[in-house]
Amino acid sequence: MSGQRQLSEREQLAGAAGVSVTVTPRLSASWQRSEAYGVSLDAVEPVFAGNVDDGSLFYECGQEVLRGLHGTLANEPVSLMLTDSRGLVLSRLCGESSLVRALDRVHLAPGFAFSEREAGTNGLGLALADRAPSLVRADEHYCTGLWGYTCAAVPVLDPVSGHLVGSVNLTTWSKEHDALLLALAQTAAGNTAALMLARARGSVPRPVPRGEVFRVVNARTDDGGPAEPVLSEGWTTALAEVEAALAEDLVVGVVGEPGTGKTALLAAAHRRVRPQYRVLTARPPEPRDADSWLSLWTPELGKDNTSVIVGRVDSLPSWAATELGRMFVEVGSHAPEGALRRPFAVTAEDFPGIPAPLSALVDTLVELPALRHRPDDVLTLAHFFGHQVRGRGIRFTPAASRALTTYHWPGNVRQLKEVVREAAARADVIDARHLAADVFSGAARRLSRIETLERDEIVRCLTEPGVTVTQAAAALGMSRATIYRKISQYGITVRGRG
Repeated sequence: MSGQRQLSEREQLAGAAGVSVTVTPRLSASWQRSEAYGVSLDAVEPVFAGNVDDGSLFYECGQEVLRGLHGTLANEPVSLMLTDSRGLVLSRLCGESSLVRALDRVHLAPGFAFSEREAGTNGLGLALADRAPSLVRADEHYCTGLWGYTCAAVPVLDPVSGHLVGSVNLTTWSKEHDALLLALAQTAAGNTAALMLARARGSVPRPVPRGEVFRVVNARTDDGGPAEPVLSEGWTTALAEVEAALAEDLVVGVVGEPGTGKTALLAAAHRRVRPQYRVLTARPPEPRDADSWLSLWTPELGKDNTSVIVGRVDSLPSWAATELGRMFVEVGSHAPEGALRRPFAVTAEDFPGIPAPLSALVDTLVELPALRHRPDDVLTLAHFFGHQVRGRGIRFTPAASRALTTYHWPGNVRQLKEVVREAAARADVIDARHLAADVFSGAARRLSRIETLERDEIVRCLTEPGVTVTQAAAALGMSRATIYRKISQYGITVRGRG
């Protein structure tokens, strides 16, 4: 990280003791966070959180992977651990009793919290904070009580949702050879995520973040394209709050479930309040690409008539959030007369997820309700998205309209857009049979690939014009009782079938 900064107490201690630690930007930022949290330099103070969640898919898959790895390292002084996303130690496997006793003394044991906030800079804490593989050796730890250990940790993301679910942590004595420690942790984390996907019952992996940066343009109104849709009170209330904040040159944070349209809300408000401004929206990349991502677009911050929307800041590595916060403060303090002093806004799922260096700068927080709480917006948005695809207005049959408005939309507006775009690419008049099978299913659990295929075929038959349940059963080679049982099993809600 660039710029002048204050040396942390930990850096001063290392210098005074003559400790030859290469203080990388990540390590320095972690030491400074540890100091800000009030972590002791001398000893780890125990934070016991009690029972751990051993019923999650992450725990199940992670334990299976670590047990296999432990079998190959039975004679090695290495402790293999799983932690949750907050740094709570969920499990620990270790065959060397002396290492187990030593780890117990520093409270690196199941049920204890060991994030940076509790234990200062350490492997698993740094991996969770920066969402990146981390190796912390001996005296690189913030707390001197941990100098006898070397820790390698790798974060694990849910392969379907992309959410941080925890980490794999390998710890050994500091005097041991650590060249392969991080590689083993990375392999174990990768295998855990792969096993989670394999057991996710037909789900597909999330798209890999690419760190997109693009310009928001005004909605088309004079060339035959769709204008901004007129939406319900849930949207308009949030929009009015954002507009009021932008008019006062305040930093806005918009929170809500993934896919609700948080960036679209901020873009719409900018078009109304700052129509002459260039608005850039930046979406975080994979943590390893954060440095180049920052260098790509942050020079735009200092330009005239430019405002930036940084989306999903809750997925930013801690060091990147710290650097971004510093840049925002610097740009604001040097803004010329008449220019924006707060030229940015952020989005996240909730306020606690916004990294501290950015949440400290947020002046106004606005929550955007999920689409299921804005049912009046479903058909309006469906027509809007359909117009975008076809270049002209499209129609929905009563059956399709009923299906769209009764579905609960767990993926929110993003999911609705995908469903409508796929259907509009097939027809100008969209009927129930053109809609994705998910819209007709309320299954309470994830389906296997075979179950998904079976459900989709049942929905396809039931959405054919004029087809009854009895006829669909015959076409599928099922009895009437079987198809009714399957309809109930998959939560299929195709109405008007007898």
